[in-house]
Amino acid sequence: MTRPLHATAGDDPAAVFVALRDALAGGAAILPGTPRTGIPDTVDQRIAVVIETSGSTGVPKRVALSADALLASAAASESSLGGPGQWMLALPTHYIAGINVLVRSLASGFAPVYFGSGHFDAAEFAAASRALDAELRFTSLVPAQLARLVDAADDDLDLLSDVRRFDRILVGGQATPPALLARAIELGLNVTRTYGSSETSGGCVYDGTPIGTVEARVVDGQVELAGPVLAEGYLGDPAASDAAFVDHSGARWYRTGDTGEIIDGVLRVTGRLDSVIISGGEKVSLDAIERVVHAMPGLADAVAVRSPSAEWGEVPVIFTAAAATLAEVKSAVIAALGRASAPVALVRVESVPQLPNGKPDRRSLTAFAAARGGRPGAGR
Repeated sequence: MTRPLHATAGDDPAAVFVALRDALAGGAAILPGTPRTGIPDTVDQRIAVVIETSGSTGVPKRVALSADALLASAAASESSLGGPGQWMLALPTHYIAGINVLVRSLASGFAPVYFGSGHFDAAEFAAASRALDAELRFTSLVPAQLARLVDAADDDLDLLSDVRRFDRILVGGQATPPALLARAIELGLNVTRTYGSSETSGGCVYDGTPIGTVEARVVDGQVELAGPVLAEGYLGDPAASDAAFVDHSGARWYRTGDTGEIIDGVLRVTGRLDSVIISGGEKVSLDAIERVVHAMPGLADAVAVRSPSAEWGEVPVIFTAAAATLAEVKSAVIAALGRASAPVALVRVESVPQLPNGKPDRRSLTAFAAARGGRPGAGR
């Protein structure tokens, strides 16, 4: 059996909300936003929502999600957060985190408060949050949005008071810098780090602990997740689906492509398998380089990407808007990770390019680094 699939205007969250409610009830499935290419007229009856991945590091895919998976995610989140509450939407609805806010709103019975998903203005966000009138109040942000809130709250007590009204601020989509998290907690903000992806109906691990009946394990260094929140697979791409979703001992697991470890039941994600390069015969983690650089004053925006090198094979290149020097960044990285991890160039940009969900646009930065050929400072 099949059902129709419709693209919905991602810039009209109220319209997406209505279409989503119909999709979860068995009506036409939706693909929020403007699809990059044409979409099929129909999909399998089990599919309620299709999310196009951001394509930040690879080829974009269309993740097919059932109503059961989305509602299981909402139920697990509600239980973890202490009960049903009212949500404020501050993320695009064509990303899973935005859709999740709407699904949770439908599940809770509270109408969401909409905030523009374009440029994030901390003062406007705080003012809009005053419309939340339920006993429990929640929102989901990416780290860049949280950083703007924290910066503004440092000098504006009224704004800080508004933001403190949130019983929980979920932050995900990418790693949250420890220094930013510490600042937010110091200001009295109730922040929870989330981990998940479109393939897991969004965040399904809160502060390292799986929520609901989700399970996490690490196999050969790769994080795998299981539970009722998993997607059906990738629309029209059975090979990719078979590679990402595997059955083991009667359970279905999603292979995340992330590296990590589990200590005392707490999951720690350490990076991406595809962010490891071979430089001069040695494995170099771009994620590890970023963690070192992010700990340096003013360099929380830094992004490490790969660049081809005739001598070393591949080398790290750093992009940042901060006024840093290659020498000081190199020194810090070598001290922490060894000479093979030393970046060969530090490229100053007016601002690090981002995708609409707040993640760095690594594809464009990698292409730019390749075009530059690793200049300046090709040696170690």
